[in-house]
Amino acid sequence: MQLDHTFTVPAAPDDAWKLCHDLGRVAPCMPGAVLDTLDGDTFTGRVKVKVGAVQMSYRGEGTVTRDDAARSMHLDLSGSETRGAGTAAATVTAELVPDPAGTRVRVRTDLDITGRPAQFGRGIMTEVGDRIVGQFAERLEQLLSAPQPAPDGPAAGVPVEPEAVDLGAAALPVLLKKAAAPAAALLVAVVLVRVLRRRGH
Repeated sequence: MQLDHTFTVPAAPDDAWKLCHDLGRVAPCMPGAVLDTLDGDTFTGRVKVKVGAVQMSYRGEGTVTRDDAARSMHLDLSGSETRGAGTAAATVTAELVPDPAGTRVRVRTDLDITGRPAQFGRGIMTEVGDRIVGQFAERLEQLLSAPQPAPDGPAAGVPVEPEAVDLGAAALPVLLKKAAAPAAALLVAVVLVRVLRRRGH
């Protein structure tokens, strides 16, 4: 599944690209994500999402490569549910280009996902992606506007639990729509049975 997103941040391309080299500062901008370890261009982390009362946690790893001349970066990501059989793998390419408002970031994601989220399909995943990228862009803008770097993370050995990003607002309408057809069919069947019974008396 391929997803494309674009957003703009109010910073010069050089400043935005410099920030892209600091995963320790950028990672907390991603809703629902926590960076656990960072060793050069290799990292591990966790992501937590929820849809209504259903909550899913993923643990995974990734690597990043950068092209300074083109101001582009490529991430290879993979993970699996901590309490389930679902898996997720993605390759993400981000390109920074000049924009009158600052810097435009073009993101292309090739996503392969199994388990419960796979039932959402491309339409819902695109909408969910839009919401997450929108929140990420807002946080990135705040980070770029901060006069000082973000404070250091918690002391080593102290685990940080990610705050689940709620996908319900985007996913529930689709799930309800999927449930509506079987429910309607069941209702029609019940009505037909009652009509036939009345005619039989």
